[in-house]
Amino acid sequence: MNETAHALATSGTFWELIERRAALTPDLPFLIQDDRTLTFGELRTRGERVAAGLYGMGVRPGTVVAWQLPTRLETVLLSFALARIGAVQTPLIPFYRDREIGFALRESKAGFFAVPGTWRGFDHAAMAGRLAAGLDRPPQVFEAYETLPDGDPAILPPPPADGTSVRWIYWTSGTTSDPKGVLHTDRSLIAAGSCLAHALRLSAADVGSMAFPFAHVAGPDYSVMLLLYGFPAVLFEHFAMPDALADYRRHGVTVAGGSTAFYSMFLAEQRKAPDEPLIPTLRLLAGGGAPKPPEVYHAVVREMGVQLTHGYGMTEVPMITMGDPDDTVEQLAGTEGRPPEGMEIRITDEDGKPLPHGTDGEVRLRGEAVCKGYLASANPFDAEGFLITGDVGHVGPGGHLVLTGRLKDIIIRKGENISAKEIEDLLARHPGVGDAAVIGLPDEERGERVCAVVEQPPHAAALTLPELTAYLRGEGLSTHKLPEQLELVDALPRNETLRKVLKYQLRDRYTTT
Repeated sequence: MNETAHALATSGTFWELIERRAALTPDLPFLIQDDRTLTFGELRTRGERVAAGLYGMGVRPGTVVAWQLPTRLETVLLSFALARIGAVQTPLIPFYRDREIGFALRESKAGFFAVPGTWRGFDHAAMAGRLAAGLDRPPQVFEAYETLPDGDPAILPPPPADGTSVRWIYWTSGTTSDPKGVLHTDRSLIAAGSCLAHALRLSAADVGSMAFPFAHVAGPDYSVMLLLYGFPAVLFEHFAMPDALADYRRHGVTVAGGSTAFYSMFLAEQRKAPDEPLIPTLRLLAGGGAPKPPEVYHAVVREMGVQLTHGYGMTEVPMITMGDPDDTVEQLAGTEGRPPEGMEIRITDEDGKPLPHGTDGEVRLRGEAVCKGYLASANPFDAEGFLITGDVGHVGPGGHLVLTGRLKDIIIRKGENISAKEIEDLLARHPGVGDAAVIGLPDEERGERVCAVVEQPPHAAALTLPELTAYLRGEGLSTHKLPEQLELVDALPRNETLRKVLKYQLRDRYTTT
């Protein structure tokens, strides 16, 4: 990390970081979307006007504001305007529906809820109205897609000075049906973004890209990297191949990625014209959020002629480890990279006792980038302040982390966490289901795909995948959580004591089919 970036990384709050970058390079682009550009200076000046508009609506320091908005320049402005006020914001992924949104609004006690109106055929405003009507303290709903609140910055109080107060609530699926609200501070997110910037060794000459939802915790994570180094990123409201390639090429993107699913999409396009560079300026694919099969790394390097660095992160800790462009082929293909300075990784047995290097155990984490805990959920830390992740792995001789499994029953599909229990609970209501186990299976395109293994009652008609997904849609399950594979079995495998379903046997059985 260069001296300027290192100095900026010490910023106490997001707004301080924005002001310091805007003072250095006000006219350089921060974000590019289609034919629109937002400079670092405009981020500051327009962000303050939006903050004043929100303040005029009644948003104050500490006010909880939920927003479910697509990835647009306006969304970024709204988010950082809330950071200017010192509000507590809870971003919500645009494809979440009544179940997840209703839970988040209720648990966070949001006072305001920003929606895009009707977007991609779905009426978010109508959903917000339905949900608000069922709450004891309904939030004030307002649309913020193309038109944002506006006001005179003179009415604003001073920017927040404390970067260690909780000002972000992100939602992640746990081992239970209900999501968990992950509590972050400005400093924890700045620390995570600083780690990412340092690991990727980027410079002011680079052009990045955000093809993932800005409402994901990776949104501020990536933004910090841009603010530290002063280079722009191309923003995609809806990412689809091959349509997105035109903007990658037109704006000279040098760094792309997101997760394993993105790598696979780039590869698929490259294979259509193997003798021509897919994006002539591209030099690096980078990402995380889902398992990366070694063969994907080798295919990207071999067929696209670019480097691939993959990392390990989660909503609770957006940046844990990252591959270094100078790592060996074996390290880049077979590990999750190394932790940055300030991130402690401890591998333990089930009682929390540290294990030696090379021994598989539970991954536990401590550092500034780690969240402050959960909203109305159990304490996730051990007695020494290490976050208990539920992931299993080991640390090699060079300090690189190798993940080998997960204790928690979570499926990561295209970088998004899916609770198996949520789907299983809904399946249990179906008359054609006696019992069900939902598992994640390795998938080159998605990272993991959702597979439902169903034990049916006697004499029940054989269930089909279309029938199953139609039922789950009717129960309000989000589209991205729907099973893509259905297996019918006479009996689910169980242990001999508590008759618990042995999911590892199911994964072994269906991974090879």
